[in-house]
Amino acid sequence: MSVDVFQLTIHYLELDEQQAPQIREPQALVPTNAQVCHLLEQLHLSYNGKPAKGYARFSEEKSPLVQDSLEQWLQQPEDFLQLAKTAAAELVRQLTEHQLAESGYLLISHYRYLATDYLLLCLLGSKEHFSVTAELDLAAAKHLDIARMQLAARIDLTEYQLNRNHPHAISFIRGRAGRKVADFFLDFLGCAEGSDAKENSKQMLSSVEEYLSAAEFDPTEKNQVRQQVYQYCEEQSKQGQDVVLKELSEAMDPDDQHGFLHYCAEQQLAVAEQFPVEVKSLKTLVKFSGAGAGVSVSFEQKHLGERVVYDPQQDTLTIRGVPPNLKDQLQRFFATAQS
Repeated sequence: MSVDVFQLTIHYLELDEQQAPQIREPQALVPTNAQVCHLLEQLHLSYNGKPAKGYARFSEEKSPLVQDSLEQWLQQPEDFLQLAKTAAAELVRQLTEHQLAESGYLLISHYRYLATDYLLLCLLGSKEHFSVTAELDLAAAKHLDIARMQLAARIDLTEYQLNRNHPHAISFIRGRAGRKVADFFLDFLGCAEGSDAKENSKQMLSSVEEYLSAAEFDPTEKNQVRQQVYQYCEEQSKQGQDVVLKELSEAMDPDDQHGFLHYCAEQQLAVAEQFPVEVKSLKTLVKFSGAGAGVSVSFEQKHLGERVVYDPQQDTLTIRGVPPNLKDQLQRFFATAQS
């Protein structure tokens, strides 16, 4: 993986005795070295791996501070520290206005992955860890909790500079802390939510199934196409890239690379030429799963009709070849019950 880091700043956000946010500003940029590049590589991978991302655009109805500072920095790259300080001050203002008690390290970085430049803004917590010294003593230290990244946004600078209104140039993590946090982070950026990756995924999923029903594929071929669609979308998501309809069509059927592309055009299906996806919404392409009344079942779609047989009349599932770990639990349970 190739990540080139150009600029990085770290601010520390802390709470005072009244639980009001205060910012501790750096005096200079963090010097770029191999360690910094490795950190941004980890942040890039973690961000790409977050399943619940939204997309937004700068809005005239919200604070223009971050956008104005961004535009100034794009004209004068040496002003990165000023961009970071403006963003940090706006973050504190929005936290105060939304009455949220957040603390941690605000990292703002300009980096490049492959041929794309990004601006990443994320608020990370810290986590204590322990190590053993050469003298067999315990030593404690804190590290950035990258795995729990929830408050983060990323601007695809390459796309943004080509089109200020690009629907997917600005993305953010929706997080698990509720809609209020998502609203706060959008207000901090000065953005309004735009393209919905989940809805894009559902529309694509519906269109793929419609195409498979219309095309002359046998059941095995249909499962192969679904697997290829899922693999392509999963790989694009991991790379932080949009799904491209032309590429998707090529991945679906090597013998008729434009088949799906032409079908969408002929049937006037509402599938965009390029769009972000939420991989979680595409799981039904390759898996069946469900839970209820204390029972949870999940299996790969390719096993339906072979290892797993569904009888809609009797409302039953028959599983041939019980998974070894489940089989072991059942055998031990019955052995204990009979003793």
